[in-house]
Amino acid sequence: MRAAVIVFPGSNCDRDLAVAFKAAGMQVDMVWHKDSELPQGVDIVGVPGGFSYGDYLRCGAIAAQSPIVQSVKAHADRGGYVLGICNGFQVLTETGILPGALLRNAGLKYICKTVGLRVETSNSAFTEGYNAGDVIDIPIAHHDGNYFADDATLARLKDEDRIAFTYTENPNGAQYDIAGILSDNRRVLGMMPHPERAADAGHGGTDGVALFRALAAALTTA
Repeated sequence: MRAAVIVFPGSNCDRDLAVAFKAAGMQVDMVWHKDSELPQGVDIVGVPGGFSYGDYLRCGAIAAQSPIVQSVKAHADRGGYVLGICNGFQVLTETGILPGALLRNAGLKYICKTVGLRVETSNSAFTEGYNAGDVIDIPIAHHDGNYFADDATLARLKDEDRIAFTYTENPNGAQYDIAGILSDNRRVLGMMPHPERAADAGHGGTDGVALFRALAAALTTA
């Protein structure tokens, strides 16, 4: 199993994500944003959290124009797995890989704390390590995590069982309490909370481990 983690200027969770992938048994390549191609044989691309390009213009807007992102989009288009976390989720919406947008938090303040997430579906490679309805504790750290989409998109996400996680107590005003969504083929997950920060007991919690282990198991059997 091989993972690629994209590194932008301002990424600060790239190493955390790489450590979580490695702990799940994956070989990891760190890929600079100015590269134009992903390494051969990559199974999953991780787009990490942080503050790419200082969050100028809109969070993720400049990163979405980086050369490597076209290769990430092509990987997703041909059915490859992609995991976008926090700023990575913002990048995925800016590219159109995932629908909707991440707006400024309703309270207009940066939020950094552990929150409760409800697993809304176990029907994906990312979430099959949980049961639908499980509540897990995962950290958040964002200023623009307020998920927004038009009514038709929200209805489609709900009807197609593509809402992966919701907040038990909405910290940012996100519609439908959305914390993470899946692509229509269920192989791309974008989420604002940081499962890679809940993958080591030394960091205070391990509720994110099941996500990485389930993903590794799915890649092994694919």
